[in-house]
Amino acid sequence: MILIGFLILVTVLLAVGVIVSVLSRRSNAERRLSETVDAPVFREQQAELTEEEGTAVVVSALAAQFTRITKAVGLGDTSDVERRLGLAGFRQRSHVELFQAVRLMLPVGGALLASFLVRENTVFWTIACGVVGYLAPDFWLSGAITRRREAIRLALPDALDLLVICMEAGLGMDQALIRVGAELALSHPELSEELRQINLEQRAGTPRIEAWRHFAERTKLEMVRSFVSMLVQTDKFGTPISRSLGTFADGLRLQRQQLAEELAAKTSIKMVFPLVLFIFPSMFIVLLAPAIISIRNNMSQMFQ
Repeated sequence: MILIGFLILVTVLLAVGVIVSVLSRRSNAERRLSETVDAPVFREQQAELTEEEGTAVVVSALAAQFTRITKAVGLGDTSDVERRLGLAGFRQRSHVELFQAVRLMLPVGGALLASFLVRENTVFWTIACGVVGYLAPDFWLSGAITRRREAIRLALPDALDLLVICMEAGLGMDQALIRVGAELALSHPELSEELRQINLEQRAGTPRIEAWRHFAERTKLEMVRSFVSMLVQTDKFGTPISRSLGTFADGLRLQRQQLAEELAAKTSIKMVFPLVLFIFPSMFIVLLAPAIISIRNNMSQMFQ
């Protein structure tokens, strides 16, 4: 009961602190606007916010307050979280703050839920739910990173084919990159977002090879590293880039076909375990059970 009371007290204090901070918080931009613009006009401009924008502002403010709380308790280093969220495709600052808020509140919520619902072994289940609530966001983030890498890996050969077609039609590398990113926005949104990021970096002044190297660092895929190495060699030796892209796309497609054949060959071996553990026992019961029952009845009649 002491542990339950302590958790309830901590939750109430956190909620009150967040509400008070959000209600009393004023950003620097808002203060400057209030000093230079009349108050009624400023209120009219704030009233024009849509419902979605207001919700986003509230969520961002709450996440920012939770980030301050994490810094106060010694969990303020968000560099690793920011890097992992970037690998998963979440690159805004509000995403980091929201993830930190969820990771802070989910253990408390899980512990409180277990303390109220479980009547036996309350302390054990409270601690277990708190640990699971703390680890669940990390597991979700790892899964999101893996799914994004797999989606990019499957989409890269199609993107290279489109790049070859665009460049053979007369477009330059940068223009073809923009075109391919727009064409893949619906079918492969993950790769389309990465191509737009490469284009933005190049427009900001980053060299083409460096922008592609950043792409390889974000995805951590071996085929992307090979692709960047191919671009470096093409630029160094003056090879036509459309021909190099076509050859590289054919190699990726062949590699994907070989991987599919390997997975198909492993299917027969993987089917052994469910056959032995589930299907064969059921077949033996269906086939042998009547014979065993008949033999038992006959033996019982013989010894009567």
